[in-house]
Amino acid sequence: QVQLVESGGGLVQAGGSLRLSCAASGRAVSRYAMGWFRQAPGKEREFVAGIRWNSDSTAYGGSVKGRFTISTDDDKNTVYLQMNSLKPEDTAVYYCSAGAFLARADYWGQGTQVTVSS
Repeated sequence: QVQLVESGGGLVQAGGSLRLSCAASGRAVSRYAMGWFRQAPGKEREFVAGIRWNSDSTAYGGSVKGRFTISTDDDKNTVYLQMNSLKPEDTAVYYCSAGAFLARADYWGQGTQVTVSS
């Protein structure tokens, strides 16, 4: 089992920045690929970004490329999502995930709300 706890969401104006954090714990957490997904009201959950521990291997959803950056602190078992140039359409609940490979989620965090005002 893997436990994921997100933090860092909030309200920000368009053009602003936020950094989300996800503390991961549990058995063999380092074997999993980590990621972020988001779900806006009335929409399906979508992949935002993914990364492997101890690796530069990353992947991004098309709508966030060039604006969001995923990274890890391997010593702290923490995954970050730095979000810059935020847009109102980035408003969603953001979920941390752990999965067998990039863009797959076998475990979810509880989610953190991000609201971008215009």
